[in-house]
Amino acid sequence: MSFDVPDGLYYLESHEWIDPESGRVGITDFAQDELGDVVFVELPAEGDELEREGELGVIESIKAVSDLYSPVGGTVTGVNETLFDRPELVNDDPFGEGWMLELEFDEDDLDDLLDAEAYREQIG
Repeated sequence: MSFDVPDGLYYLESHEWIDPESGRVGITDFAQDELGDVVFVELPAEGDELEREGELGVIESIKAVSDLYSPVGGTVTGVNETLFDRPELVNDDPFGEGWMLELEFDEDDLDDLLDAEAYREQIG
């Protein structure tokens, strides 16, 4: 099976992604497929401080409950509150409407993340 891995994003080995331009964070197409149908998402509040690779929330699917990790450290500047009513958006559009939060972060933190090619190799 082939998974969508957009170029231009950065990835954490635990399958979260960050868009360096918008600061949006979510989980990958591979991760949502492994989880199955997402039924609940718990996310931090705006203004919360997150540590690099620290817990940012919880995602629950019909198969499992999993912790979510922040690809970078920073301040939460936005939360996709639509996911609280429609968590299935994570399955339907993990890189679009299924984004989870927006962070203000230090771009130096991107240096330790995987680029799209390295992430494709990881899940390959």
